Amino acid sequence: MGLVLAAAVPALAQNSEPFKLTVGRYQSSADGPAASLSTDVNLRHSSRLGNVWYGHYVAPAEQLTQDRLGWDRSFGLGALRVSPSAQVATGGAWNGSFTVETGTRWYAGAGLGRTNLRPTVNLNFDPNDAWSLSGGYRWTEGAALGLVYVRDNRANPDQQHLHLLWRTTLADAHRLTVDLLHKRGLVEGEPISRTGLSVAYDWPRWFVRISYDPRVNFTTQDMWRLSGGTRF
Repeated sequence: MGLVLAAAVPALAQNSEPFKLTVGRYQSSADGPAASLSTDVNLRHSSRLGNVWYGHYVAPAEQLTQDRLGWDRSFGLGALRVSPSAQVATGGAWNGSFTVETGTRWYAGAGLGRTNLRPTVNLNFDPNDAWSLSGGYRWTEGAALGLVYVRDNRANPDQQHLHLLWRTTLADAHRLTVDLLHKRGLVEGEPISRTGLSVAYDWPRWFVRISYDPRVNFTTQDMWRLSGGTRF
């Protein structure tokens, strides 16, 4: 369901470079177990056919390696913007999402995501078998403020995320994005209520993002994520 966030608060400017390389380093920890480190490398190509991307995830402590291939695109359909996505991963896992949005300054949208329930690492971090609602306002100078609500509607209907997203342009074509997350649901039968935060900064070609995600993917683990990369 990562596409839901992209649809709710779109990029403020399009770069002429068609490729985007992102390298992420994730650290998860809980009471008792030692911290676990993992790495994700993602290469995306954008064209009039949409975005096609490949990802490689490695978690040595879990002896886990996963490769992923995905596609997404946005279409204009009258007053609507329609955004489908699809992803396949090693081990036979797949998922897809479909979102619809309308409005220019004020906007509203809804989405639905589905998987085949095969075991896989959820690197979208929002529930994937879920429905979503989004809405907000976009200013003409490039700033946008939006809300995105994502709720599992299949295996774990108690799991829900609420994102408050702020995005703005700065001097010299720099951009700042802040994503404040509140999550509720059951973790090993116990209800949780946690708040996370992600902050991203974009230069014209380079970018960096740091995130804190408590009870990541509704497990007992808290996760810090540092990622960055370049467009070319």
